[in-house]
Amino acid sequence: MPDYYIGLISGTSMDGIDAVLVAFTDNSMVLHATHAYAYPDEFRDQLRQSISSPDACGLDDLGELDRWTGECFRDAALELIGESTIDPDRIVAIGSHGQTVRHRPDAERPFSLQIGDAATIAAGTGITTVADFRRSDIAVGGQGAPLTPPFHDWLFRRPGMNRVVLNIGGIANVTVLPADDGPVKGFDTGPGNTLLDAWIKEQRDLAYDAEGRWAEGGSAIEDLLDRFMADDYFDRAPPKSTGFEHFNLGWLRDFSIDDHEPRDLQATLSELTARTVAAAIERHAPATEEVFVCGGGAHNTDLLRRLAGYLSNAKLASTLDAGLHPDWVEAAAFAWLAMRATNNLSGNLPSVTGASRKAVLGAIHSP
Repeated sequence: MPDYYIGLISGTSMDGIDAVLVAFTDNSMVLHATHAYAYPDEFRDQLRQSISSPDACGLDDLGELDRWTGECFRDAALELIGESTIDPDRIVAIGSHGQTVRHRPDAERPFSLQIGDAATIAAGTGITTVADFRRSDIAVGGQGAPLTPPFHDWLFRRPGMNRVVLNIGGIANVTVLPADDGPVKGFDTGPGNTLLDAWIKEQRDLAYDAEGRWAEGGSAIEDLLDRFMADDYFDRAPPKSTGFEHFNLGWLRDFSIDDHEPRDLQATLSELTARTVAAAIERHAPATEEVFVCGGGAHNTDLLRRLAGYLSNAKLASTLDAGLHPDWVEAAAFAWLAMRATNNLSGNLPSVTGASRKAVLGAIHSP
């Protein structure tokens, strides 16, 4: 009999929660139900304000946001269960990534902070909830990110084929799956959608650039792009991870962008994501034959067109071609991590995060 798990995640777009209900056997996964939960407007606005102005977010504010986020994650799980045909008593656990509000793996005392009170989720659903996945990896010297490569390895690796799984969320990250039995590599390459989303929100009051159509009509500004790409992060060797703490509108405005046409700047940001992803693959996985894309960027046709132009030696495809729709890969990964945790199995890869050893990830909350 398969074991059923729920996976919940909200990314750096901070617009809502991806929820999946999956069944795992030893070597396979079946996706039974999916649900996209939109954050309430008031909550989303407060959350984004707290992250963009952290000095103005006091302890009371953070505590209330933690509880409110937990309530949203609880409701997302309940709505998912309500739309499925699976008896809730058969669900072993929920894996909740929560909402990242700060990621500082290179601080003097490294940390990564996700809110979304897991006790609220467990109590509200009656299902064991696993959360706070990143701390255990950081405690043994890792970056705490990216955490999805072990799942990518389990689901997408094929002997004899050099593959890369590319997740284009707010931040882009790659998982390098070698054709032999060599170690998996994985790291954040830099901005994915975060700068694109922030710029079009400021300029046109849109949440994102649908299919990259606004960027497609602009022209990349080469000298500005060169200055963007001179950021030290891109040349750093893995293990490495980053977030909106680094790549944000403040970072963008440090480059004196006001003299450029806004649409051309959008095209430049699309080109930045494409070039830095391609450069990372060329540098760290030059033998790559297939690149499977997931995350919101999988729907950005302009970005994918640019990326394909730089990956001429590799086939670029959606993870759907490898068996899982690109919208649900990350949520499924946290269902898988919950499965690992409830079976006392490690969930990290030291070759990815730089941790000193493997570790069981996540804190388990009983209902």
